[in-house]
Amino acid sequence: MATGGTGDVASETPGGDGEDADYDVVVVGGGPAGCSAAVFAARYGLATAVFDRGRSSMRQCAYLENYPGFPAGVDVETLYGLLHDHVAEAGSELIADLVESVTREEDGQGFVVGTQDGRRVSTRRVVAATRYDGDYLRPLDDGTMFETVEYDGEERERFARSYPESDGTTPVDGLYVASPSDEADRQAIVAAGRGARVGLAVVRDARRATGYPESVADHYDWVRREAARDAEWSDRDRWREWYDDRCPDDADLDGDRWVTLRERHIDRRLATYITDDEIERRTERGQRRLLDHVDDELVLERAREIDADSVEVNR
Repeated sequence: MATGGTGDVASETPGGDGEDADYDVVVVGGGPAGCSAAVFAARYGLATAVFDRGRSSMRQCAYLENYPGFPAGVDVETLYGLLHDHVAEAGSELIADLVESVTREEDGQGFVVGTQDGRRVSTRRVVAATRYDGDYLRPLDDGTMFETVEYDGEERERFARSYPESDGTTPVDGLYVASPSDEADRQAIVAAGRGARVGLAVVRDARRATGYPESVADHYDWVRREAARDAEWSDRDRWREWYDDRCPDDADLDGDRWVTLRERHIDRRLATYITDDEIERRTERGQRRLLDHVDDELVLERAREIDADSVEVNR
């Protein structure tokens, strides 16, 4: 099995959830929606793969000027490279191949993904993230996945953009749709947000499958300052009390299983606190990684400008 980012969800998963799958999550489409979903899934520790043949609708844009974080805009190829670099950094595998079909496993647990290059991989969950094309999902159609629309006087069939719920879940267990979707088919930043929401839904459902009750199934991916944590929440027993209070009386968990899940979750929560030195280290590393996507000549030009300004100041 491919490895995920920071967790051990596969080892937590009880029997019957497709332990022999190649991946926990396969994302079809490597644009903003698919990459965003993959980052959240892989960072949690789900073994994730993104299949992308470079056909993202974002590449039809001449230049992006409304994606927050780029005051003067950003060219599409640079943003595309940043997205894919982030996916790889999170621990997801990027595969340059076109998905042609998604079918159910014979036992009904998980899916088989078939590609143009002849790959057949198994996965517990699939995230659809291709804006224009949903035909590869037809083997899963339950009669409501596609709709007939009129276009230029002709009737055509297309993927129903209202098919998925707002969090990307669908009537097909384990299938999520980030795109096509009424909520994410316009603007790259909206697609990225939709992908994040779907990615969090995937993580939530994976946690449910491992046994976490609804009260603690949601996962929040953020990092906090160690200095901001008060003494109360430095005490592991305080975390245990907090989780035990949220374990429903009717939860289908034996005591040992709950303890195992609780301790792993506490480990995750404690690991989200980082020191000022670690913040500084990550800040420098993050900025250096950005330089990988900036033209070398522009970097050298800016360095010469800084050097010239320094000389002028010291005269």
